[in-house]
Amino acid sequence: MSQEKVIVTAALTGSVHFPSMSTHLPLTPKQIIEDGIRSAEAGAAVLHIHVRNPENGMPTPDLEIFREVLTGIKAKTNVVICVTTGGGMGMSTEQRAAPVITFKPEMASLNFGSMNFSVFPVAEKITEWKYPWEKLSMLASEDYIFPNTFKTLREFLSIFSANETKPELEVYDLGMVSNVAFMIGRGSLKPPVHIQFVTGTLGGVPSTINSLVTLVNATKEAVGAGNFTWSAIGAGRSQMPICSVALAMGGNVRVGLEDSLFISKGVLAKSSAEQVAKIIRITRELSLEPATPDEARKTLGLKGLSKVNY
Repeated sequence: MSQEKVIVTAALTGSVHFPSMSTHLPLTPKQIIEDGIRSAEAGAAVLHIHVRNPENGMPTPDLEIFREVLTGIKAKTNVVICVTTGGGMGMSTEQRAAPVITFKPEMASLNFGSMNFSVFPVAEKITEWKYPWEKLSMLASEDYIFPNTFKTLREFLSIFSANETKPELEVYDLGMVSNVAFMIGRGSLKPPVHIQFVTGTLGGVPSTINSLVTLVNATKEAVGAGNFTWSAIGAGRSQMPICSVALAMGGNVRVGLEDSLFISKGVLAKSSAEQVAKIIRITRELSLEPATPDEARKTLGLKGLSKVNY
């Protein structure tokens, strides 16, 4: 193990899970704020933020809803906020970049390659839908390419740099590791970079120990062992197993209802905070400690909460 303090991120709502899948999924600004504050109190150093239309739970790029959530969390905790630029299906590049330009957060996510990001098999398991858009969106994902071209990556990285926002590079497969190395070589990215390895999404690598080890080792070869920090996500049932492996490998971890709706086999999590508490118990069993928000800022080289625009 290469560290004693672990950065725990809580991804509160995302855009992949749907209201019909769990009554505990936070949809309104108030619900997202409350889960964020509880997650920070449970030990998360970073909160990953998407927002939704409070009327129907659909992912939205609405900047006023973002503002309400960001300011509501900041009023109660000094946690690091990582804003999404992944957004949701069908959002334009401009809509995805707008939260970085408007709010100048300390961190924001950046998916580092195009992929067929799909959830359509889930539709086969749901018999009752709360909102018509849910089933339509799920089924449409079978033919959906989530676009992150070299041009848009360059444009996004320029926006991040102009706003002193650290990119969290979302890597779903081995090709995206090569993309990271390429953009460093072009001067669009300056190491040390921070990478979030995502396993278990349809269209990306499976949630296996071998997948995670391969991604980390490939990044060491392509980018250099001292040129990146990393964290891991295990989607769905693999959330806790993959995060536990990441801890043993010296990495950081992400949990939350964006990544998994469950706290244990067949048991829905009541909040992201509940998952944070569980991974921190596992962390301490490995003689590691969760990083505070300020310790995470130091590790990640962030500009500080005083320089955000919310």
